[in-house]
Amino acid sequence: MTSVIEHNPAKTGSDLHAATVDPLENGEWDSLLPPFPDATAFHTSAWARVLARTYGHKPLYLRFDRAGQPVALVPLMEVRSAVTGRRGVCLPFTDSCAPLIDDLRFEGAIAAKLIEITADRRWKYAELRGSASGLFPHATAAASYYVHKLSLTTTTSALWEGLASSVRRAIRKAGQSKISAEVTRSPDAVADFYRMHVRTRRRHGVPPQPFRFFENIYGEMIRPGLGFIVLVKTELRPIAAAVFFEFGGTAIYKFGASDVAFQELRPSNLMVWEAIRALAERGCALLHFGRTDLADEGLRRFKLGWGATEQRLDYLRLGRGAASPNFQNQNHSIANAVFRRMPLSLNKLAGAIIYPHCD
Repeated sequence: MTSVIEHNPAKTGSDLHAATVDPLENGEWDSLLPPFPDATAFHTSAWARVLARTYGHKPLYLRFDRAGQPVALVPLMEVRSAVTGRRGVCLPFTDSCAPLIDDLRFEGAIAAKLIEITADRRWKYAELRGSASGLFPHATAAASYYVHKLSLTTTTSALWEGLASSVRRAIRKAGQSKISAEVTRSPDAVADFYRMHVRTRRRHGVPPQPFRFFENIYGEMIRPGLGFIVLVKTELRPIAAAVFFEFGGTAIYKFGASDVAFQELRPSNLMVWEAIRALAERGCALLHFGRTDLADEGLRRFKLGWGATEQRLDYLRLGRGAASPNFQNQNHSIANAVFRRMPLSLNKLAGAIIYPHCD
């Protein structure tokens, strides 16, 4: 699909051209990312392949050009469900994936194109997960979260001094408990992580994503070098693990899991510190801790304890159905209680059934 968008020629002196790029077909999409400093692993074709191969979502990735040069990139996926409807999302199962725009003057034209696509494809709405301040002021707010980011452009000793005293104590305790942490890209670590992930999700009252999701993450993200796992072990067994993504100087803490029986040893603190040290030592500039619900004070304090800065993350919607209820922000306390009591096998089955309809 190629089209021309009129965008205030008096200000820009040119039209914007919009075209789709299939991230699953060749390397064209990834070749467009380097000029955009805010691009993360979530913007890459590797993440598109994870989502498409796991859940069957159709990519609709947009490039906006002016005078033959890309000025904006908007990765979208079409989520089709008989239960939750048809919509475009930037991107499903992704904490934050803001459109990449190098000039705020183009916002109006880009929004108009997204609304046009939403109508043409009969989506309820197009949802943008994260947006730079001032962009899309006429969009409808769908949800808000906190995000926490830690600058790694300093020494390891300075990062240590920036930790809350309680975090430093927890790391020291972990170090005295004869547990160890390693950064790995081993497929065995994925299996170790998933065993703890299933139990961790049940404690939180939600089903786990299917194992094929993490198989695809390993194949598309971890094995090629866009991600890694930090695994914490006793002498006998793994007791905590986390999945991180890394691209363009930005790392993302995507998933964490632990064995509650070893919580007193503080393995999660050691796990995050090992990731911070490893990332800083190889020159990564920023660690993104993912999104946090506004009401989750415990998780918010945990992330702030690492010296991270806090910002609001807004999910915005465009299109006629932009005011539709947000499934993710609804109260699921009854469902949470049910999932906490389910056998692990039923929890895994529930995840396989439910997640293709969610985003």
